[in-house]
Amino acid sequence: MTIEVRRIRDDELREFIDTLSAGFLERPDVDKVTEEVRPLWDLDRTWAAFDAGRMCGTYRSWATELTVPGGQRLPAAAVSAVTVLPTHRRRGILRAMVEAEHEAIRERAEVFGLLYAAEYAIYGRFGYGPGVREGTLTLDTRKTGFHAAASGRVELAKADVDTVAAIKGVFEGWRLAQPGEIRRRDYSWEYDFALRESVWGPPWKGFVGLHRDTAGSVDGYVRYHADDKWEQRQPGLTVTVDELHALSDTAYVSLWRFLAEMDWAAKVRAERRIPSERLTWLLTNARALEMSDVGDGMWVRLFDVARALEARTYEREGSIVLEALDPEAPGGRTRVKLEAGPSGATCRATDRPADLTIDIAALGAAYLGGQSLRAATAASGVEEHRAGALAATDAMFRTLDEPWCSTFF
Repeated sequence: MTIEVRRIRDDELREFIDTLSAGFLERPDVDKVTEEVRPLWDLDRTWAAFDAGRMCGTYRSWATELTVPGGQRLPAAAVSAVTVLPTHRRRGILRAMVEAEHEAIRERAEVFGLLYAAEYAIYGRFGYGPGVREGTLTLDTRKTGFHAAASGRVELAKADVDTVAAIKGVFEGWRLAQPGEIRRRDYSWEYDFALRESVWGPPWKGFVGLHRDTAGSVDGYVRYHADDKWEQRQPGLTVTVDELHALSDTAYVSLWRFLAEMDWAAKVRAERRIPSERLTWLLTNARALEMSDVGDGMWVRLFDVARALEARTYEREGSIVLEALDPEAPGGRTRVKLEAGPSGATCRATDRPADLTIDIAALGAAYLGGQSLRAATAASGVEEHRAGALAATDAMFRTLDEPWCSTFF
């Protein structure tokens, strides 16, 4: 039976939600979820696979932009809601949906595809590479102090429209300077602060702390909740950080001290943090901080190689004719000449002989500067046509600061 892949119609949205929830092994109120997402989703970016008229696969994306090293932001597609029914596995359905969306990404002139992989082994064959790492931070507050003093003040704020506006201002300032971060959807803030009801999952219940500098301006925030725990009639709560961002070192220190010095709190836990979190160096006892569950975060796929490579900056000078193997590109490969350095880069398509040939997924993994290109080519292979080209390109792509995306989608 031939599988049809196409964009869904509005009257097929309920079936999409039903199929999606079956793929995720969840059972929400499908009717209510359908009405909830109807005004929020762009159906022009919502795909489904059909077998004899019945939906058997789902795939969608939403428009965002990615901050790259050097601070430029480029358009990207954030991919989510990817499922295939268990009755239709191993029939090429996922590949067909991927190909449909990838063609649309090129038509929209988006430079990147971005996603979080539920299963590691799936997306490399479609050209995605793990470009950002993340981990879980756990701080034992009873076993350490801080080197630096707090400055300014932290105040508790209501989770209302005014607070969200202030927080969005901090996040925007932060993400414009943070390679790997993406632009968020307006309605995601409403969900995060329980200002919009969600029928698919419980609402957030927690607290908001705003840091104000000495002039009174908000330059940092934390959103958190606590898990109740008592041992031997003593409080030993874990404060879970839902999100923390700061625009200054003083705001960063003050917010972490606010959490760590909270009465009743024995531990502070934060997921999806950058593995190179500098909090370690602010503690009088760094062993009180444990980073666990370190692994792949956001995956990156390049669609316009020349534009992506030219947009970012490079901390080392270099020149390379780079060839990326990509079965979706004309001729199955893209070859460019990259001239790059700290002040910027030029990158153009070329027919000159390649110095280095790598897989497009390896390029996606290394693009933001946090992953070793040499390591990323271990699985897919590499052809070095000029001696030392791989090491030189690896060094050119690496950045002093690690990329990070704190936005899960």
